Amino acid sequence: MDSIRQAARDDGRYAVEAYHFLLSGLDQAVEMTGRSEAESPDRHVSGQELVEALRVVALNTYGPLAKEVWNSWGIQSTRDWGEIVFVLIHLELFSRQESDTVEDFDRVFDLDEGLLQAWEPTLPQEDDLFGRGSQGD
Repeated sequence: MDSIRQAARDDGRYAVEAYHFLLSGLDQAVEMTGRSEAESPDRHVSGQELVEALRVVALNTYGPLAKEVWNSWGIQSTRDWGEIVFVLIHLELFSRQESDTVEDFDRVFDLDEGLLQAWEPTLPQEDDLFGRGSQGD
């Protein structure tokens, strides 16, 4: 993890939290694409798949504040995630396929549409409102 912190400091464009979030999102992307059981290199995910997983994790974690959180880390567009990925590739912390480019992350979705407008609050089931679960107390 120290190498991630150092990468963030050396690059200077994005908060270290963005780097850590990307790492957790990478695991989610591998799971979302059904590649979690595959052996390398079959675990490879595309830039678009990674960004979509980051969007899902952000909505689940930060809800309607997801865009604000990303902005506070320096993330202004989906391309920024590609910039971080390629910093990590340059440092040989990530690997890439020859066809991978930073442009794969361009305009995957608009942050307003993909984070602000896409967030939908969910309420607990009626039985769970008062912590009763489904036991019918």
